[in-house]
Amino acid sequence: MQDPNEDTEWNDILRRKGILPPKEVPKEDEEEELALQQQSVVKTYEDMTLEELQENEDEFSEDDEAAIEMYKQQRLAEWKATQLKNVFGEVVEISGQDYIKEVNKAGEGIWVVLHLYKQGIPLCTLINQHLSMLARKFPQTKFLKSISTTCIPNYPDRNLPTIFVYFEGEMKAQFIGPLVFGGMNLKVEELEWRLSESGAVKTDLEENPKKQIEDKLMSSIRCSLPTGKDSDSEDEDY
Repeated sequence: MQDPNEDTEWNDILRRKGILPPKEVPKEDEEEELALQQQSVVKTYEDMTLEELQENEDEFSEDDEAAIEMYKQQRLAEWKATQLKNVFGEVVEISGQDYIKEVNKAGEGIWVVLHLYKQGIPLCTLINQHLSMLARKFPQTKFLKSISTTCIPNYPDRNLPTIFVYFEGEMKAQFIGPLVFGGMNLKVEELEWRLSESGAVKTDLEENPKKQIEDKLMSSIRCSLPTGKDSDSEDEDY
């Protein structure tokens, strides 16, 4: 009698035709396959970020909880180490030679704010002062400054001040020229709001501070305008 589990070409053909039942998998092979599946599941934990582990924790079985908790703690420790490592807190002066290292290779998860300036331009000086305050407030963001022509040869002075915002070496926003900043009336809160819109900092401001100034200005203008009633009384005097 033909052994249905025998490895022969003929038996393979009969199995494909459905004449012979599927070949039985030895118990040792089943255990090995199960072990490989478990390793594959564990590997998915290793590949997940802390946020992904938290989002998918409801999908894991009770047997997986210990492994998940271990990887969550591991991811949390790695995140904390990264946060401690990436503390800047001041505006650093760079040259064109430092650009690739400090900007393009700033590192994973790092926002970079680069101010191109020149001595003798009052608005550039004001922005450097504002950035020093913001660098202390947002130490996870790397704040840099560079004299424009040392960083970009022949960069026109009419484009100053200029701020470039990068994330992981890729440009995300640019602010070029004095009109963009609103001139010497620029407040540090307004600059903070601009940078927060680009993603470079996580502000605690609830709305654009420039909007508040504009609203107050419009309100004062409305108050100073004569009302219809006042106009009528004036007409009666003539």
